[in-house]
Amino acid sequence: MTASPDLLTLLHAWPEVPDAPGPSDEGACDALVKAAVRHGLAGFVEHALAKADWPLTPDAAALLSREARMSAARGLRVRSLLSRSLAALSALEVTPVLLKGYGLARRLYPEPLQRATNDVDLLVPRARVLCAVHALEGMGLTTQAGDVDRDDAHHVELTGPDGLVELHYRALAGYGLALEGDALVARAVDATLDGHPVRYLCPEDEAVYLSLHASNHLLQRLAWLFDLKLLARAHSRLDWDRVVTRARRTGLPHLVWYAWDAARRLLDAPVPGWVLKALAPPRWQRALATRLFSGPRLVDAELAKNKPAWVAAKLALAPRTRPMVAYALRRLRGPPPGTGAEPGAPRPVRPPAGRR
Repeated sequence: MTASPDLLTLLHAWPEVPDAPGPSDEGACDALVKAAVRHGLAGFVEHALAKADWPLTPDAAALLSREARMSAARGLRVRSLLSRSLAALSALEVTPVLLKGYGLARRLYPEPLQRATNDVDLLVPRARVLCAVHALEGMGLTTQAGDVDRDDAHHVELTGPDGLVELHYRALAGYGLALEGDALVARAVDATLDGHPVRYLCPEDEAVYLSLHASNHLLQRLAWLFDLKLLARAHSRLDWDRVVTRARRTGLPHLVWYAWDAARRLLDAPVPGWVLKALAPPRWQRALATRLFSGPRLVDAELAKNKPAWVAAKLALAPRTRPMVAYALRRLRGPPPGTGAEPGAPRPVRPPAGRR
């Protein structure tokens, strides 16, 4: 099926009403709804369609409404898990930084449940990892993975009947490099969420982190690009000089460019042209990214459906080839399934080096 342009039209125009007419027939209506669901935006699209006065066929409207309600129900479960996690951590005087998810949607979207959220992502200083793990285990969660000395590890997974909590000590790890968490925590800003003390990344760090996260996953969810647009619109005084400086310090400035370029090109995100110029990869990578991250390809999430193409794209777009190849080799050399040590297998949490 050819990708429908209607989802991009809605996201590009927001918060204004699109000049273009809505879906023209049953097939276009179905394509729009399926794309909205695929990209975690069923609730938001339902809201945007009402504002734009774009009608859907009865079947498509019913499907969108059902998916939006199901997404909201999942979001409520995540919100409950988040609230319980914050309470457990607060009892030990640990105030985490909320990454992505419900906290982001609460700040940027018309209603937080309009953006799909599947788990809880919390960032804490390395020195508080074990303390935080014990607090979360005390509320019934089970540690699934957490060797914090691995070069390519960045979080501890804790699961339970209510869902998944990812406890980060690095904001992310990808392309053979890692974004360490302690400096981000030190610059984070204090806030509250549902009566609990929390912290959020400062706007400049969030602009870098969200773009790195999106590019690490090859921009295969348009919600991640829409987050960038909403973030830039919410912070009209964003210090773009600091964004550029901090993006370069990560060693992954190209990844920041891939996401912000696509957000500007496809969704009209208000990022200055000089920022993109300062972060731009070589011309051949810019051309490749523009091709791989075209509107139709991203709406269809083509790379997510093709593992060989995914791997090839990651290698081709890597800012530095050697760390990316080393990372890929480490993953390939990992223990075979069934040994009890593959990713996701239960194992005790090891403290960071020097803190045992």
